[in-house]
Amino acid sequence: MLNAVIGLALAGGAIGIQTLMLGSRELDAPLTYTGSVKDDVETARFSARVDGVSSARAIQTKDKTIEAGKDQVFLVVRAAATVPKEPQHLKPAELITDDGKRFTASDRIEKSKTLAHPWIQPGWWMSGLFVFEVPASALPGARAVFSLPIYEPHPPEVEIDLGLDDAAAQRLFTAPEDVYQLGDKR
Repeated sequence: MLNAVIGLALAGGAIGIQTLMLGSRELDAPLTYTGSVKDDVETARFSARVDGVSSARAIQTKDKTIEAGKDQVFLVVRAAATVPKEPQHLKPAELITDDGKRFTASDRIEKSKTLAHPWIQPGWWMSGLFVFEVPASALPGARAVFSLPIYEPHPPEVEIDLGLDDAAAQRLFTAPEDVYQLGDKR
């Protein structure tokens, strides 16, 4: 009888431990640090913030004008980043919607015009832009996500709520700038 009880206890313990084990998706999930616009959000590997957002129907670079697709607008996220120790690059940012859809920064804007291009130096805040081409439905509740191109278990990422309630999102979509001038990165 004692052996049966011990056997059931061990089997129950094994099942309990197995349900607590993380799957491969969870093992690779990033550690997410959150904040709001104007917050300096710090991880062990880098810090990031969003200084502001705006929208435009077209983006003007030095040599061309790029127009947003039908029923879409360019969301321009002004951001800054720094690192504590060694120079790093940021990956192109992502935009996450309230319903979990992800938009990567537009590949129609050259990487060299974005904050993903320069080396982020220790002790210095580097400012730049990420541009997303999105429909109106992507704006309410949108969050910008910044990360490094590193491959390790639980890499850090910064997720910043852009503060876009329904009214602010509606304004960005219905009254964008005609043309946003992309200047030189700072």
